[in-house]
Amino acid sequence: MVDLLKVSMEFIFTNRKQSKQKVSSLQVQPAIRMFDLLYKKITEKISLSHQEFDYCKTLFVPKKLRRRHFLLQEGDVCKYQAFVEKGLLRSYTTDEKGAEHILHFASEGWWMADLSSYLTGEPSLFNMEALEDAELLLITKPSWDELMQRLPKFEHYFRILIQNNLIATQKRLMQSLSESAENRYIRISETYPDCMQRIPQQMIASYIGVSRETLSRLRKASSIPK
Repeated sequence: MVDLLKVSMEFIFTNRKQSKQKVSSLQVQPAIRMFDLLYKKITEKISLSHQEFDYCKTLFVPKKLRRRHFLLQEGDVCKYQAFVEKGLLRSYTTDEKGAEHILHFASEGWWMADLSSYLTGEPSLFNMEALEDAELLLITKPSWDELMQRLPKFEHYFRILIQNNLIATQKRLMQSLSESAENRYIRISETYPDCMQRIPQQMIASYIGVSRETLSRLRKASSIPK
């Protein structure tokens, strides 16, 4: 009887241990998958071994951000660059009259940060808000510096990103000064083709600098899928 009880207790303990291992495995898997898109995007620009990427991952902090919650608010210092694994974010500023002016959107595979605040430590002029529940990978300035020091190829990677961002910002500035509202609507459709159904119409209007009524007329006249 004692032996039977002992066997029974060992069976229960073993099953509990295996169950905990299965739960632990399930908890880890999402974190592993969370870095897949980051790896894909990085290796589109530079070659990277799995060992190098394993080190890279240790410098990022996964974060889930709920819809309408802020990653950064005006007046705070931007402490992170954020890589979007899932979801949709926007960066914007508010003028003295309370009107919002949207600078960027970032969906899956995009980066978002106020680089001026991130690099200088000065307060940001922008807000960064989740338009959908989001899963992000965050890297601080010290970790970013360490990454480029340990793996200099990342200097090349981030230089490409910053160059592309600068070119896109200059083009958008010139478009806002010289292009028609119709062309600006076409540009946002080209820049964010997968997000046009996800971005609220009033935010699209804010991004291209028109009223919602004007945007409605542009959408009706455009051949771009609504």
